Amino acid sequence: MASSSSTRSIVLGLSLWFLLISPALSLTCTSQSKNLKNEIYAHCLDLPSLSSFLHFTYDASNRSLSIAFVAAPAKSGGWIAWAINPTAPGMAGSQALVAYKDSKGAVTVKLYNVSSYESIVPTKKLSFDVWDTSADESGGLMRIYGKVKVPEELAKAGKLNQVWQVGPSVTPEGMIAKHDFAPPNLNSKGALDLSGAQTGGGSTGTDSRTKKRNIHGVLNAVSWGILFPIGAIIARYLRTFESADPAWFYLHVLCQSSAYAIGVAGWGTGLKLGSDSKGVTYTGHRNIGIALFSLATVQVTKALVVHDINLI
Repeated sequence: MASSSSTRSIVLGLSLWFLLISPALSLTCTSQSKNLKNEIYAHCLDLPSLSSFLHFTYDASNRSLSIAFVAAPAKSGGWIAWAINPTAPGMAGSQALVAYKDSKGAVTVKLYNVSSYESIVPTKKLSFDVWDTSADESGGLMRIYGKVKVPEELAKAGKLNQVWQVGPSVTPEGMIAKHDFAPPNLNSKGALDLSGAQTGGGSTGTDSRTKKRNIHGVLNAVSWGILFPIGAIIARYLRTFESADPAWFYLHVLCQSSAYAIGVAGWGTGLKLGSDSKGVTYTGHRNIGIALFSLATVQVTKALVVHDINLI
């Protein structure tokens, strides 16, 4: 490969390091602990839809559940909600904590009794005790904080039905607008194991989605952030030494071909993550990844064609 392409390879590698890998690794609940009002929670869950997260601690001695729910509103000026449904796994019958910006621009928490899909009304009291509620916003994310007295029958079962949601807007009177009914919105429910064991609403460890994110990030780090730049550096600097000929070329080819193969795997993992996250699209991340991967493919294809011509 020409030396002029070496600089492009280095820039390509560094660009993909920051633009592709960082988002894949940072969007996990364990990365948010610095932003949670200096409170440490025993468990941290990546919820399986709406890119939402739940931090919680359960004290069985007094049935108190401390939570911090983190999500991004569907639109600027929208709302987020986390709820417990004492009687069913769905939204109807749930008792919700909803956060949004009030008319003065302050993030506030209100209580809602979702008695049915047609009736979502504010209330001063839920069917169980709730206290120390508050909310904040930063980096495009809202956070709901609160403590809940878990009903005795749910505490004995060790599990409860949780529901979470995000919506687009709130009226000046505090009435929340309907959320979307896309698959991520309809799937935003699950069982929360108070012990922190894995449930349908997430896991205390790294769930399958987080593992895929980590794999995606590591593959791209090794490929675009390490091997491609090293291969370019070898081609740019080592070939100036006669004693390094032809070893530099074989090392260059090994680094670049290995980097591209690993990059294909990382790119494929990213596509799989995208297909598994229906309704959630990181448009900038995706478009930059596709564009840079396409440019790398063109460069590798060009090198192979030139090599074949030289053989002829």
